[in-house]
This record gives sequence, structure tokens and C-alpha cells, in this order.
Amino acid sequence: MKDVKPKGGLNAEIQSRIGHQLRAMYDDVVRQGVPDRFADMIRKLDGAEAQAQLAGDAGKKEGGE
Repeated sequence: MKDVKPKGGLNAEIQSRIGHQLRAMYDDVVRQGVPDRFADMIRKLDGAEAQAQLAGDAGKKEGGE
């Protein structure tokens, strides 16, 4: 029986090496954490979103939905 190998595929060893190299490259980025200005922006957006959702829920209750 013939052993059919798909064209253009990467073997497990190459995939593993690429994975290790990517982890090594991005490990430093992950350890840096989120800059304060981004964390502040996320908190503001989350707060605004929560307020909008509460306002929408209150409008539904008043409107009888």
C-alpha cells in the first residue's frame, strides 16, 4: 500500500519548533502586562457600557416590555 503524504504540510517536528519559537518571542510581551493608559481606557469603556445597559434595562421596565 502506498503512503500518501499531503502536499505542503508541516510535520510535527517543524510545528513544534515553530510553536516554541513563537512562545519564546511573545512570552516577553505577555509578561509586560497591559499599559496603565489601556487599562484606564478599558475601565472607562466598561463603565459606560454598564451604564448604557442599565439605562436600557430601566427603559424596558418603564415601557412594559
